[in-house]
Amino acid sequence: MHRRKFRYKGASVNLFGLPDFSVSEKKKHIPKRQYLHSFISNFKKDAPKNLLLIYDVPEGKKKERDWFRRQLKNFDFIMIQKSVWVGPSPLPEEFTDYLKRIGFQKEFKTFKLAKSYTN
Repeated sequence: MHRRKFRYKGASVNLFGLPDFSVSEKKKHIPKRQYLHSFISNFKKDAPKNLLLIYDVPEGKKKERDWFRRQLKNFDFIMIQKSVWVGPSPLPEEFTDYLKRIGFQKEFKTFKLAKSYTN
């Protein structure tokens, strides 16, 4: 006898709409989420802050935007506005390569300042 399966919002339910725990379902294999890499700063604390970085990350990429801000803090950047930062230059090559790999290269622009930024 084949038992009919009812589903509601992706879960197995019985005839009354209550969760049916007797049905052994194969769980779909969900790959482990790959987290964004963390980079460590090689800049000295007294390095001149002569790189202006402006970015605009879409609202749909909130996690990536928060990660990007944390990385800028790791590199001793100072936030002037939410999306305008100033810090030492140049950005590490492995960091910029990683930004290209994750499709972030069009989200930000950098400008070299004529003199170092002071608070």
